[in-house]
Amino acid sequence: MNDKLTWVECPRDAMQGIQRFIDTHQKIEYINQLIAVGFDTIDIGSFVSPKAIPQMRDTHEVINGVQWTGKKPEFLVIVANERGAEQACSEALVDVIGFPFSISETFQQRNTGSSIAESWTRLTNISSMAQAANKKLVVYLSMGFGNPYGDLYSTEIVLEWSKKIMSQMPIQALALSDTIGAATPTEITQIFEAFKIQLPDCPLGAHLHATPNDALPKLQAAWNAGCRRIDTAMGGWGGCPMAKSDLTGNMPSEVLRHWLEGKVSGYDWTAFEKASEMTPRIFLS
Repeated sequence: MNDKLTWVECPRDAMQGIQRFIDTHQKIEYINQLIAVGFDTIDIGSFVSPKAIPQMRDTHEVINGVQWTGKKPEFLVIVANERGAEQACSEALVDVIGFPFSISETFQQRNTGSSIAESWTRLTNISSMAQAANKKLVVYLSMGFGNPYGDLYSTEIVLEWSKKIMSQMPIQALALSDTIGAATPTEITQIFEAFKIQLPDCPLGAHLHATPNDALPKLQAAWNAGCRRIDTAMGGWGGCPMAKSDLTGNMPSEVLRHWLEGKVSGYDWTAFEKASEMTPRIFLS
């Protein structure tokens, strides 16, 4: 695993379940501040059905409205099918396409309206489209630490799908997703250690959902197991609205920021604090 941190800030994941539509100009102002922090990647929006995720219906306007003065971060967008991928591929400023591939049949149906088999076909098509458009691909392995539906789950199932993905398409990362925040630090350690043994060259990421009480132990488990691509969201806002009715939030950016004290450089902590202070106004106003 690469020792360099790739910090993925996820305003899209934070915003998508908010019922009140956040004004496009507010989104742009907020993301501009996130850009100033120096995050490596920003999960900026999604091209999915506005009926399913109405909060993201202005993703095109947001992408083309943000500004930066220094290095541009990679912009990542989520898609659920080939139509969304076509939109993403047409956006010059989009660098990375993310696809949520679930190893839980129930969640794949809830999240994208397709079976695992149908989603595999979608993923292979989207991979080809991304390559043709010179976009990178991140596969989010949803329900990567278990599911609440009783669907079959094991570390071996996770590894089997990961090996299949790795062998059949080029990916920037495979992000193991704790979609409902159910993973324990011990389980996180075990699965990342299993990857180090069986898929040592897999560009592995962690998309962890957490409560305030277990955020740091989960983060420490992933970090100490060698994971250096980590998704967070300011204030821990968000969670997957398709998973269950009560959301478990994202890994708070502030937890990672304090954990990184003295470990990394290259981020503007003054800009970070300003972004953190903006968050309640964006999400609660």
